[in-house]
Amino acid sequence: MGKSSRLSHSDVQRESGKQQVMDTIRAAGSIARIDISTATRVSPATVTAITAELIDVGLISEIVPDTPRQDAKRGRPRVALKIRGDAHRIAGIKVSHRVISVVVLDFEGNNIVDHEMPLTQGRMPVDDLCKTIMTALGQACDKAGIDVGTISGMGVGMAGMMDAKRNFVYWSSSLDERNVDFGAHLSRHAPCPIFIDNDANLVAKAEHLFGKGRNVSDFVVITIEHGVGMGIVIDNKIYRGTRGCGAEFGHTKVQLEGALCQCGQRGCLEAYVGDYALLREANITNGGAGHRDLGQLVDAAKGGDQMARSIFDRAGRMFAMGLANVVNIFDPKLIILSGARLSFDYLYSDQVIEEMRRWVVQIDAPPPKVRVHNWGDLMWAKGAAAYAIEEVSALAIRELATSDT
Repeated sequence: MGKSSRLSHSDVQRESGKQQVMDTIRAAGSIARIDISTATRVSPATVTAITAELIDVGLISEIVPDTPRQDAKRGRPRVALKIRGDAHRIAGIKVSHRVISVVVLDFEGNNIVDHEMPLTQGRMPVDDLCKTIMTALGQACDKAGIDVGTISGMGVGMAGMMDAKRNFVYWSSSLDERNVDFGAHLSRHAPCPIFIDNDANLVAKAEHLFGKGRNVSDFVVITIEHGVGMGIVIDNKIYRGTRGCGAEFGHTKVQLEGALCQCGQRGCLEAYVGDYALLREANITNGGAGHRDLGQLVDAAKGGDQMARSIFDRAGRMFAMGLANVVNIFDPKLIILSGARLSFDYLYSDQVIEEMRRWVVQIDAPPPKVRVHNWGDLMWAKGAAAYAIEEVSALAIRELATSDT
């Protein structure tokens, strides 16, 4: 599916109508035409015409419900519409420092296969990362017995600052270069359209579709991994900012000329709560010897090591201050703390959450709820796949809208 030329006003209207109908069907799972008309406020005749086109191109299909014999006399049973699962296969990729996680979904969002491939290095050159991603996808497809060439779209989530609209990566902890047209590089290796976004945005999308953010129109997700990220959902949509660099919670400044962050600047929140930052402080204090991973440092703190305890105590206080700032700026209904590192509770203990509440502007109304969701990289990959499903759907709708003329 290639990119079409600029749409006319009538094309845009047709595209918008078709996308609205597709979105309504996807959200409902299955729905009758008359109910689509009610939900979208599009006339029944227009809904019938649009759905006929979507059926013709294989994006949706009809379901005739099983009707008891006694009900059959009352007339023809209401026919429902659903997304056609076999219309497309979509891949979702999550790039972390230790593993690349892959899911392949059908067009309805049902899981076909998932796979995880360990990494020997967390940061690498652009072409090396592209090849590594495709190797992981190839392994997943082999596992399912499907051809990589049958994938219609691929969503990729990675840490860093990026412009999702352009698939452009300004900076990522997974790349040893800055200002990379990563979509163009990856497209040289992939047989399908590529859709790249900050991994925290894709976690927010996954939470909205599959997790604790379902049926919540406005919420914030804080991701806790190698670094710290944030995804913001406002009015059911991901907020990315003008340059695609919005919601960089981990790179908000908490101390002037403070600790060095992996982004190259000083005083970022991440430089005090990221796992690399905690290990750096512990090993500097120990003269460069000792703790190789966060688990060892956690065990030391639980075992009574006062230095380790002080490191986690400061990290918790810094994190509480950051959360309070988020609440004071956005006043969200819900904050979801998400990520694999939540097996360590130093950033979401009762003490940290209580400290956050003390620093929030006090009014006669309850503060936002804080919920913890400890899920693995495969769910992050599912968020990337969900993003790709939306984008592949939009491309198909656009092609259909322009073909009408």
